[in-house]
Amino acid sequence: MDVNSAVWTVPASAREFGFFVDGQWAEAGDRPMSERKSPAHGVAVTRTVRCTRADIDHAVGVARTAFEDRRWSGLPGGERASVLLKAAAGIRARVEELALLESLESGKPIGQARGEIEGGANIFEYAAGAARALHGDAFNNLGDKMLGLVTREPIGVVGLITPWNFPFFILSERVPFILAAGCTIVSKPSEVTSATTLLLAEILSDAGLPDGVFNVVTGSGSEIGQALAEHADVDMISFTGSTAVGRSVLLASAGNFKKVGLELGGKNPQVVFADANLDEAADGVVFGICFNAGQCCVGGSRLVVEKSIAAEFEALVAAKMARVRIGDPLDPNTQMGAIVTAAQNATILGYIEAGKREGARLVCGGEAYPSDTGQFVQPTVFADVTREMSIASEEIFGPVLTISTFETFDEAMAIANDTIYGLAASIWTSNLDKATDAFRRIRAGRVWVNTTINNGPELPLGGFKQSGTGREAGIYGVEEYTEVKATHIALGRREPWVS
Repeated sequence: MDVNSAVWTVPASAREFGFFVDGQWAEAGDRPMSERKSPAHGVAVTRTVRCTRADIDHAVGVARTAFEDRRWSGLPGGERASVLLKAAAGIRARVEELALLESLESGKPIGQARGEIEGGANIFEYAAGAARALHGDAFNNLGDKMLGLVTREPIGVVGLITPWNFPFFILSERVPFILAAGCTIVSKPSEVTSATTLLLAEILSDAGLPDGVFNVVTGSGSEIGQALAEHADVDMISFTGSTAVGRSVLLASAGNFKKVGLELGGKNPQVVFADANLDEAADGVVFGICFNAGQCCVGGSRLVVEKSIAAEFEALVAAKMARVRIGDPLDPNTQMGAIVTAAQNATILGYIEAGKREGARLVCGGEAYPSDTGQFVQPTVFADVTREMSIASEEIFGPVLTISTFETFDEAMAIANDTIYGLAASIWTSNLDKATDAFRRIRAGRVWVNTTINNGPELPLGGFKQSGTGREAGIYGVEEYTEVKATHIALGRREPWVS
Protein backbone atom coordinates (compact mmCIF):
# COMPACT_ATOMS: atom_id res chain seq x y z
CA MET A 1 0.00 0.00 0.00
CA ASP A 2 1.12 3.54 -0.73
CA VAL A 3 0.57 5.15 2.68
CA ASN A 4 -0.02 8.52 1.00
CA SER A 5 -2.74 7.26 -1.33
CA ALA A 6 -5.54 6.77 1.24
CA VAL A 7 -6.44 3.60 -0.66
CA TRP A 8 -5.91 0.32 1.16
CA THR A 9 -5.41 -2.92 -0.74
CA VAL A 10 -4.54 -6.50 0.10
CA PRO A 11 -0.81 -7.05 -0.50
CA ALA A 12 0.29 -9.35 -3.29
CA SER A 13 2.30 -11.55 -0.91
CA ALA A 14 2.50 -12.29 2.79
CA ARG A 15 4.85 -10.19 4.91
CA GLU A 16 7.33 -12.31 6.85
CA PHE A 17 8.50 -11.54 10.39
CA GLY A 18 11.18 -12.92 12.68
CA PHE A 19 10.89 -12.47 16.44
CA PHE A 20 12.56 -9.73 18.49
CA VAL A 21 14.96 -10.34 21.39
CA ASP A 22 17.77 -8.24 22.89
CA GLY A 23 17.20 -5.29 20.57
CA GLN A 24 17.39 -7.21 17.30
CA TRP A 25 15.39 -9.36 14.93
CA ALA A 26 15.91 -13.11 15.21
CA GLU A 27 15.44 -15.14 12.05
CA ALA A 28 13.26 -18.21 11.88
CA GLY A 29 16.16 -20.53 11.11
CA ASP A 30 14.83 -24.09 11.01
CA ARG A 31 11.78 -23.22 13.12
CA PRO A 32 8.38 -23.65 11.46
CA MET A 33 6.35 -20.61 10.42
CA SER A 34 2.67 -19.78 10.94
CA GLU A 35 0.81 -18.30 8.00
CA ARG A 36 -2.02 -15.90 8.74
CA LYS A 37 -4.80 -15.48 6.19
CA SER A 38 -7.00 -12.42 6.21
CA PRO A 39 -10.37 -13.48 7.67
CA ALA A 40 -12.08 -11.13 5.22
CA HIS A 41 -10.17 -11.93 2.04
CA GLY A 42 -8.96 -15.50 2.43
CA VAL A 43 -5.38 -14.77 1.32
CA ALA A 44 -2.12 -15.00 3.28
CA VAL A 45 -1.06 -11.64 4.71
CA THR A 46 1.66 -12.43 7.28
CA ARG A 47 4.02 -15.22 8.27
CA THR A 48 5.51 -15.43 11.77
CA VAL A 49 7.89 -17.75 13.60
CA ARG A 50 6.74 -20.52 15.88
CA CYS A 51 9.17 -20.01 18.74
CA THR A 52 10.31 -22.83 21.02
CA ARG A 53 10.59 -23.16 24.77
CA ALA A 54 14.32 -22.59 24.33
CA ASP A 55 13.48 -19.24 22.73
CA ILE A 56 11.35 -18.41 25.78
CA ASP A 57 14.23 -19.27 28.09
CA HIS A 58 16.56 -17.06 26.07
CA ALA A 59 14.16 -14.12 25.96
CA VAL A 60 13.44 -14.32 29.69
CA GLY A 61 17.18 -14.55 30.40
CA VAL A 62 17.80 -11.43 28.30
CA ALA A 63 14.99 -9.58 30.10
CA ARG A 64 16.38 -10.70 33.49
CA THR A 65 19.86 -9.41 32.65
CA ALA A 66 18.42 -6.10 31.42
CA PHE A 67 16.49 -5.73 34.67
CA GLU A 68 19.27 -6.71 37.03
CA ASP A 69 21.90 -4.43 35.49
CA ARG A 70 19.45 -1.52 35.87
CA ARG A 71 19.90 -0.21 32.33
CA TRP A 72 16.21 0.78 32.44
CA SER A 73 15.04 0.55 36.06
CA GLY A 74 17.96 2.70 37.19
CA LEU A 75 17.05 5.62 34.95
CA PRO A 76 15.23 8.70 36.23
CA GLY A 77 11.53 8.85 35.44
CA GLY A 78 12.15 11.76 33.10
CA GLU A 79 14.45 9.66 30.91
CA ARG A 80 11.91 6.84 30.75
CA ALA A 81 9.27 9.42 29.84
CA SER A 82 11.43 10.71 26.99
CA VAL A 83 11.65 7.24 25.44
CA LEU A 84 7.88 6.72 25.77
CA LEU A 85 7.18 10.06 24.08
CA LYS A 86 9.54 9.19 21.22
CA ALA A 87 7.77 5.84 20.89
CA ALA A 88 4.41 7.64 20.66
CA ALA A 89 5.81 9.77 17.84
CA GLY A 90 7.14 6.62 16.15
CA ILE A 91 3.69 5.01 16.34
CA ARG A 92 2.08 8.08 14.78
CA ALA A 93 4.67 8.11 12.00
CA ARG A 94 3.78 4.52 11.08
CA VAL A 95 0.05 4.61 11.75
CA GLU A 96 -0.98 3.63 8.19
CA GLU A 97 1.38 0.66 8.09
CA LEU A 98 0.26 -0.53 11.52
CA ALA A 99 -3.43 -0.02 10.76
CA LEU A 100 -3.27 -1.99 7.52
CA LEU A 101 -1.56 -4.95 9.19
CA GLU A 102 -4.04 -4.81 12.08
CA SER A 103 -7.01 -4.77 9.73
CA LEU A 104 -5.69 -7.57 7.54
CA GLU A 105 -4.86 -9.90 10.44
CA SER A 106 -7.89 -9.22 12.66
CA GLY A 107 -10.62 -8.46 10.12
CA LYS A 108 -11.58 -5.18 11.78
CA PRO A 109 -12.50 -2.10 9.68
CA ILE A 110 -9.52 0.00 8.61
CA GLY A 111 -10.96 3.16 10.15
CA GLN A 112 -11.35 1.43 13.49
CA ALA A 113 -7.83 -0.01 13.28
CA ARG A 114 -6.42 3.41 12.52
CA GLY A 115 -8.27 4.92 15.48
CA GLU A 116 -6.92 2.23 17.79
CA ILE A 117 -3.33 2.78 16.65
CA GLU A 118 -3.65 6.51 17.23
CA GLY A 119 -5.30 5.78 20.58
CA GLY A 120 -2.32 3.62 21.47
CA ALA A 121 0.04 6.53 20.80
CA ASN A 122 -2.09 8.68 23.09
CA ILE A 123 -1.74 6.10 25.87
CA PHE A 124 2.05 6.12 25.49
CA GLU A 125 1.98 9.91 25.90
CA TYR A 126 -0.09 9.63 29.07
CA ALA A 127 2.17 6.92 30.51
CA ALA A 128 5.19 9.16 29.92
CA GLY A 129 3.71 11.57 32.45
CA ALA A 130 2.94 8.72 34.82
CA ALA A 131 6.61 7.67 34.71
CA ARG A 132 7.47 11.03 36.26
CA ALA A 133 4.58 10.99 38.76
CA LEU A 134 5.26 7.62 40.43
CA HIS A 135 6.14 8.19 44.08
CA GLY A 136 6.07 6.75 47.57
CA ASP A 137 5.33 8.13 51.05
CA ALA A 138 7.19 9.40 54.07
CA PHE A 139 6.08 8.82 57.68
CA ASN A 140 7.35 11.61 59.88
CA ASN A 141 5.06 10.63 62.75
CA LEU A 142 7.19 7.88 64.27
CA GLY A 143 8.94 10.09 66.80
CA ASP A 144 12.27 11.87 66.83
CA LYS A 145 14.26 8.66 66.58
CA MET A 146 12.62 7.05 63.56
CA LEU A 147 11.74 8.02 60.00
CA GLY A 148 9.61 5.77 57.82
CA LEU A 149 9.71 5.60 54.04
CA VAL A 150 7.50 3.70 51.62
CA THR A 151 8.99 3.26 48.16
CA ARG A 152 7.70 1.63 44.98
CA GLU A 153 10.10 -0.54 43.03
CA PRO A 154 9.59 -2.23 39.64
CA ILE A 155 8.44 -5.80 40.11
CA GLY A 156 10.98 -7.19 37.64
CA VAL A 157 10.49 -9.28 34.49
CA VAL A 158 6.90 -9.18 33.24
CA GLY A 159 5.46 -11.81 30.91
CA LEU A 160 2.78 -10.16 28.79
CA ILE A 161 0.21 -12.25 26.89
CA THR A 162 -2.19 -10.26 24.71
CA PRO A 163 -5.27 -11.31 22.67
CA TRP A 164 -6.33 -11.12 19.03
CA ASN A 165 -9.33 -8.82 19.29
CA PHE A 166 -7.46 -5.55 20.00
CA PRO A 167 -3.83 -6.52 19.34
CA PHE A 168 -2.26 -3.06 19.41
CA PHE A 169 -4.65 -1.18 21.67
CA ILE A 170 -4.56 -3.70 24.53
CA LEU A 171 -0.78 -3.90 24.08
CA SER A 172 -0.70 -0.12 24.49
CA GLU A 173 -2.82 -0.32 27.64
CA ARG A 174 -0.07 -2.49 29.16
CA VAL A 175 3.41 -1.86 27.72
CA PRO A 176 3.95 1.86 28.46
CA PHE A 177 2.78 1.45 32.06
CA ILE A 178 5.02 -1.58 32.61
CA LEU A 179 7.92 0.39 31.17
CA ALA A 180 7.02 3.49 33.17
CA ALA A 181 7.35 1.36 36.32
CA GLY A 182 10.87 0.33 35.27
CA CYS A 183 10.21 -3.33 34.44
CA THR A 184 11.43 -5.40 31.51
CA ILE A 185 9.06 -7.38 29.30
CA VAL A 186 8.73 -10.61 27.35
CA SER A 187 5.62 -10.17 25.21
CA LYS A 188 3.66 -12.99 23.54
CA PRO A 189 0.96 -11.76 21.13
CA SER A 190 -1.81 -13.95 19.75
CA GLU A 191 -0.51 -16.23 17.04
CA VAL A 192 -3.10 -14.87 14.60
CA THR A 193 -2.37 -11.16 15.17
CA SER A 194 1.35 -10.83 15.90
CA ALA A 195 2.49 -8.25 13.36
CA THR A 196 1.82 -4.98 15.18
CA THR A 197 3.40 -6.23 18.41
CA LEU A 198 6.54 -7.09 16.50
CA LEU A 199 6.59 -3.66 14.88
CA LEU A 200 6.17 -2.00 18.28
CA ALA A 201 9.42 -3.69 19.35
CA GLU A 202 11.16 -2.00 16.43
CA ILE A 203 9.52 1.34 17.22
CA LEU A 204 10.61 1.17 20.87
CA SER A 205 14.15 0.27 19.88
CA ASP A 206 14.27 3.22 17.48
CA ALA A 207 12.97 5.44 20.30
CA GLY A 208 16.00 4.60 22.42
CA LEU A 209 14.69 1.82 24.66
CA PRO A 210 17.75 -0.14 25.81
CA ASP A 211 18.28 -3.56 24.26
CA GLY A 212 16.64 -6.41 26.12
CA VAL A 213 13.98 -4.33 27.86
CA PHE A 214 11.14 -5.24 25.45
CA ASN A 215 11.28 -8.64 23.78
CA VAL A 216 8.68 -10.40 21.61
CA VAL A 217 8.29 -14.15 21.14
CA THR A 218 5.66 -15.62 18.82
CA GLY A 219 3.77 -18.89 18.70
CA SER A 220 0.77 -20.66 20.14
CA GLY A 221 -0.78 -19.84 23.48
CA SER A 222 -0.94 -23.47 24.52
CA GLU A 223 2.84 -23.90 24.18
CA ILE A 224 4.61 -20.53 24.22
CA GLY A 225 2.07 -18.68 26.36
CA GLN A 226 1.97 -21.56 28.83
CA ALA A 227 5.76 -21.68 29.00
CA LEU A 228 5.86 -17.95 29.76
CA ALA A 229 3.21 -18.28 32.48
CA GLU A 230 5.10 -21.17 34.08
CA HIS A 231 8.58 -19.66 33.82
CA ALA A 232 10.36 -19.51 37.16
CA ASP A 233 12.32 -16.37 36.25
CA VAL A 234 9.24 -14.29 35.35
CA ASP A 235 8.14 -12.12 38.28
CA MET A 236 4.67 -11.23 37.02
CA ILE A 237 2.35 -12.38 34.27
CA SER A 238 -0.23 -10.11 32.64
CA PHE A 239 -2.85 -11.96 30.61
CA THR A 240 -5.84 -10.69 28.65
CA GLY A 241 -8.24 -13.23 27.19
CA SER A 242 -10.94 -15.71 28.09
CA THR A 243 -11.78 -16.67 31.66
CA ALA A 244 -11.09 -20.34 30.90
CA VAL A 245 -7.54 -19.65 29.70
CA GLY A 246 -7.05 -17.11 32.48
CA ARG A 247 -7.71 -19.88 34.98
CA SER A 248 -4.93 -21.98 33.43
CA VAL A 249 -2.56 -19.00 33.55
CA LEU A 250 -3.37 -18.53 37.23
CA LEU A 251 -2.61 -22.19 37.92
CA ALA A 252 0.62 -22.01 35.91
CA SER A 253 1.81 -19.05 37.98
CA ALA A 254 1.85 -21.10 41.18
CA GLY A 255 5.29 -22.55 40.49
CA ASN A 256 7.10 -19.45 41.74
CA PHE A 257 4.10 -17.57 43.21
CA LYS A 258 4.43 -14.89 40.55
CA LYS A 259 2.00 -12.01 40.66
CA VAL A 260 -0.81 -12.28 38.10
CA GLY A 261 -2.87 -9.58 36.41
CA LEU A 262 -5.90 -10.83 34.49
CA GLU A 263 -8.45 -9.09 32.28
CA LEU A 264 -10.89 -11.81 31.30
CA GLY A 265 -14.35 -12.41 29.89
CA GLY A 266 -17.54 -10.42 30.20
CA LYS A 267 -21.28 -10.76 29.78
CA ASN A 268 -21.95 -7.07 30.12
CA PRO A 269 -25.38 -5.51 30.73
CA GLN A 270 -26.77 -2.43 29.01
CA VAL A 271 -29.52 -1.24 31.36
CA VAL A 272 -32.04 1.05 29.65
CA PHE A 273 -34.61 2.88 31.78
CA ALA A 274 -37.85 4.28 30.37
CA ASP A 275 -36.73 7.87 30.96
CA ALA A 276 -33.63 7.50 28.73
CA ASN A 277 -33.26 9.22 25.37
CA LEU A 278 -34.35 6.11 23.52
CA ASP A 279 -32.85 6.92 20.13
CA GLU A 280 -29.44 7.67 21.64
CA ALA A 281 -29.66 4.59 23.86
CA ALA A 282 -30.58 2.37 20.91
CA ASP A 283 -27.64 3.74 18.94
CA GLY A 284 -25.33 3.03 21.89
CA VAL A 285 -26.69 -0.49 22.34
CA VAL A 286 -26.14 -1.29 18.65
CA PHE A 287 -22.62 0.15 18.75
CA GLY A 288 -21.90 -1.75 21.97
CA ILE A 289 -22.68 -5.13 20.41
CA CYS A 290 -21.52 -4.54 16.81
CA PHE A 291 -18.23 -2.79 17.57
CA ASN A 292 -15.37 -5.08 16.51
CA ALA A 293 -18.03 -7.53 15.26
CA GLY A 294 -18.98 -8.22 18.87
CA GLN A 295 -15.50 -9.59 19.58
CA CYS A 296 -15.05 -7.21 22.48
CA CYS A 297 -14.72 -8.23 26.12
CA VAL A 298 -16.43 -5.04 27.32
CA GLY A 299 -19.15 -5.10 24.63
CA GLY A 300 -22.72 -4.84 25.88
CA SER A 301 -24.17 -8.24 25.00
CA ARG A 302 -27.14 -8.22 27.44
CA LEU A 303 -29.84 -5.59 26.95
CA VAL A 304 -31.85 -5.14 30.16
CA VAL A 305 -34.72 -2.81 29.28
CA GLU A 306 -37.68 -1.44 31.23
CA LYS A 307 -40.81 -3.39 30.30
CA SER A 308 -42.98 -0.35 29.56
CA ILE A 309 -40.78 0.65 26.61
CA ALA A 310 -39.45 -2.79 25.63
CA ALA A 311 -41.44 -3.19 22.39
CA GLU A 312 -40.65 0.34 21.19
CA PHE A 313 -36.99 0.00 22.07
CA GLU A 314 -36.68 -3.43 20.47
CA ALA A 315 -37.98 -1.96 17.20
CA LEU A 316 -35.50 0.92 17.38
CA VAL A 317 -32.59 -1.48 17.95
CA ALA A 318 -33.66 -3.78 15.10
CA ALA A 319 -34.00 -0.84 12.69
CA LYS A 320 -30.52 0.42 13.52
CA MET A 321 -29.05 -3.10 13.29
CA ALA A 322 -30.39 -3.34 9.75
CA ARG A 323 -28.38 -0.24 8.76
CA VAL A 324 -25.00 -1.39 10.11
CA ARG A 325 -22.60 -1.50 7.16
CA ILE A 326 -20.94 -4.93 6.97
CA GLY A 327 -18.23 -5.83 4.48
CA ASP A 328 -14.63 -5.50 3.35
CA PRO A 329 -12.55 -4.12 6.27
CA LEU A 330 -10.43 -2.15 3.80
CA ASP A 331 -13.47 -0.14 2.66
CA PRO A 332 -13.45 3.08 4.76
CA ASN A 333 -17.27 2.97 4.93
CA THR A 334 -17.40 -0.45 6.61
CA GLN A 335 -18.60 -0.43 10.21
CA MET A 336 -18.41 -4.16 10.96
CA GLY A 337 -15.79 -6.45 9.49
CA ALA A 338 -14.98 -10.14 9.55
CA ILE A 339 -14.92 -12.70 12.35
CA VAL A 340 -11.33 -13.40 13.28
CA THR A 341 -11.16 -17.17 12.59
CA ALA A 342 -13.30 -19.91 11.10
CA ALA A 343 -13.47 -21.53 14.55
CA GLN A 344 -14.78 -18.36 16.19
CA ASN A 345 -17.24 -17.90 13.34
CA ALA A 346 -18.56 -21.44 13.93
CA THR A 347 -18.83 -20.77 17.68
CA ILE A 348 -20.95 -17.67 17.13
CA LEU A 349 -23.24 -19.40 14.65
CA GLY A 350 -23.52 -22.32 17.06
CA TYR A 351 -24.77 -20.01 19.82
CA ILE A 352 -27.28 -18.48 17.40
CA GLU A 353 -28.66 -21.93 16.63
CA ALA A 354 -28.75 -22.71 20.36
CA GLY A 355 -30.80 -19.57 20.97
CA LYS A 356 -33.33 -20.69 18.38
CA ARG A 357 -33.50 -24.20 19.88
CA GLU A 358 -33.87 -22.93 23.43
CA GLY A 359 -36.94 -20.89 22.56
CA ALA A 360 -35.67 -17.32 22.38
CA ARG A 361 -37.51 -15.11 19.89
CA LEU A 362 -35.29 -14.10 16.97
CA VAL A 363 -35.78 -10.38 16.32
CA CYS A 364 -33.26 -9.90 13.51
CA GLY A 365 -30.18 -11.48 11.97
CA GLY A 366 -29.58 -15.07 12.88
CA GLU A 367 -27.46 -16.12 9.92
CA ALA A 368 -24.00 -15.86 8.41
CA TYR A 369 -23.55 -12.75 6.29
CA PRO A 370 -22.96 -13.79 2.66
CA SER A 371 -19.38 -13.47 1.43
CA ASP A 372 -17.33 -15.18 -1.27
CA THR A 373 -14.01 -14.84 0.54
CA GLY A 374 -14.40 -14.33 4.30
CA GLN A 375 -16.43 -15.13 7.40
CA PHE A 376 -19.04 -12.60 8.51
CA VAL A 377 -22.08 -12.81 10.82
CA GLN A 378 -25.25 -10.76 10.71
CA PRO A 379 -25.90 -8.65 13.82
CA THR A 380 -28.40 -10.76 15.74
CA VAL A 381 -30.97 -9.95 18.43
CA PHE A 382 -32.89 -12.43 20.59
CA ALA A 383 -35.82 -11.37 22.81
CA ASP A 384 -37.79 -13.22 25.48
CA VAL A 385 -34.51 -14.57 26.83
CA THR A 386 -34.52 -16.38 30.16
CA ARG A 387 -31.58 -16.93 32.48
CA GLU A 388 -31.52 -20.69 31.80
CA MET A 389 -30.61 -20.19 28.13
CA SER A 390 -26.94 -20.53 27.17
CA ILE A 391 -27.08 -17.28 25.19
CA ALA A 392 -28.10 -15.47 28.38
CA SER A 393 -25.14 -16.52 30.51
CA GLU A 394 -22.23 -17.62 28.31
CA GLU A 395 -19.81 -15.25 26.59
CA ILE A 396 -20.47 -15.55 22.86
CA PHE A 397 -17.86 -13.04 21.65
CA GLY A 398 -19.83 -12.13 18.56
CA PRO A 399 -22.56 -9.69 17.43
CA VAL A 400 -25.37 -11.42 19.35
CA LEU A 401 -27.57 -9.36 21.70
CA THR A 402 -30.07 -10.79 24.18
CA ILE A 403 -33.03 -8.84 25.58
CA SER A 404 -34.49 -9.21 29.07
CA THR A 405 -37.05 -6.91 30.68
CA PHE A 406 -37.61 -5.50 34.18
CA GLU A 407 -40.31 -3.58 36.00
CA THR A 408 -38.53 -2.23 39.11
CA PHE A 409 -35.12 -0.74 39.78
CA ASP A 410 -34.20 -3.58 42.13
CA GLU A 411 -35.15 -6.13 39.46
CA ALA A 412 -32.95 -4.33 36.93
CA MET A 413 -29.98 -4.46 39.30
CA ALA A 414 -30.57 -8.14 40.06
CA ILE A 415 -30.60 -9.04 36.35
CA ALA A 416 -27.53 -6.89 35.65
CA ASN A 417 -25.56 -8.64 38.41
CA ASP A 418 -26.83 -12.14 37.63
CA THR A 419 -23.59 -13.30 35.99
CA ILE A 420 -20.26 -14.83 36.94
CA TYR A 421 -18.61 -11.89 35.17
CA GLY A 422 -18.09 -8.29 36.21
CA LEU A 423 -16.10 -6.51 33.54
CA ALA A 424 -18.29 -3.63 32.34
CA ALA A 425 -21.82 -2.22 32.23
CA SER A 426 -23.73 0.66 30.65
CA ILE A 427 -26.64 2.62 32.12
CA TRP A 428 -29.04 4.71 30.07
CA THR A 429 -31.24 7.20 31.95
CA SER A 430 -31.92 10.95 32.15
CA ASN A 431 -32.21 10.78 35.95
CA LEU A 432 -28.92 11.52 37.72
CA ASP A 433 -30.04 10.01 41.03
CA LYS A 434 -31.07 6.79 39.28
CA ALA A 435 -27.80 6.64 37.36
CA THR A 436 -25.81 7.14 40.56
CA ASP A 437 -27.73 4.46 42.42
CA ALA A 438 -27.24 2.09 39.48
CA PHE A 439 -23.49 2.54 39.00
CA ARG A 440 -22.98 2.10 42.74
CA ARG A 441 -24.89 -1.21 42.75
CA ILE A 442 -23.66 -2.82 39.55
CA ARG A 443 -20.70 -5.13 40.20
CA ALA A 444 -18.33 -4.30 37.36
CA GLY A 445 -14.90 -2.79 36.93
CA ARG A 446 -16.03 -0.21 34.38
CA VAL A 447 -19.44 1.47 34.19
CA TRP A 448 -20.60 3.93 31.56
CA VAL A 449 -23.58 6.28 31.93
CA ASN A 450 -25.32 7.36 28.71
CA THR A 451 -22.39 6.07 26.67
CA THR A 452 -20.56 2.79 26.13
CA ILE A 453 -17.05 1.53 25.28
CA ASN A 454 -15.69 5.02 25.87
CA ASN A 455 -12.19 4.93 27.33
CA GLY A 456 -9.21 7.07 28.17
CA PRO A 457 -5.82 6.27 29.69
CA GLU A 458 -6.53 8.27 32.83
CA LEU A 459 -9.02 5.81 34.34
CA PRO A 460 -8.22 2.23 35.41
CA LEU A 461 -9.68 -0.86 33.79
CA GLY A 462 -10.21 -4.37 35.08
CA GLY A 463 -12.88 -6.73 36.32
CA PHE A 464 -14.84 -7.96 39.31
CA LYS A 465 -15.64 -11.62 39.97
CA GLN A 466 -14.46 -13.98 37.18
CA SER A 467 -13.60 -11.08 34.89
CA GLY A 468 -10.13 -10.76 36.35
CA THR A 469 -7.76 -9.40 38.96
CA GLY A 470 -5.68 -6.25 39.12
CA ARG A 471 -6.02 -2.97 37.25
CA GLU A 472 -4.46 -1.52 34.12
CA ALA A 473 -4.06 2.09 32.91
CA GLY A 474 -4.02 5.32 34.89
CA ILE A 475 -1.58 5.71 37.73
CA TYR A 476 -3.04 2.41 38.99
CA GLY A 477 -1.60 0.77 35.87
CA VAL A 478 1.94 1.81 36.82
CA GLU A 479 1.51 0.86 40.47
CA GLU A 480 0.26 -2.60 39.39
CA TYR A 481 3.79 -3.41 38.17
CA THR A 482 5.57 -2.32 41.34
CA GLU A 483 6.39 -3.81 44.71
CA VAL A 484 5.87 -1.70 47.84
CA LYS A 485 8.77 -1.56 50.29
CA ALA A 486 8.70 -0.13 53.83
CA THR A 487 12.00 1.22 55.21
CA HIS A 488 12.56 2.22 58.85
CA ILE A 489 15.48 4.59 59.44
CA ALA A 490 16.71 4.92 63.03
CA LEU A 491 18.05 8.33 63.99
CA GLY A 492 20.53 9.09 66.79
CA ARG A 493 22.26 6.62 69.13
CA ARG A 494 20.82 3.13 69.65
CA GLU A 495 19.66 2.15 73.10
CA PRO A 496 21.67 -0.99 74.00
CA TRP A 497 19.70 -4.23 74.21
CA VAL A 498 22.61 -6.20 75.65
CA SER A 499 24.06 -4.55 78.75
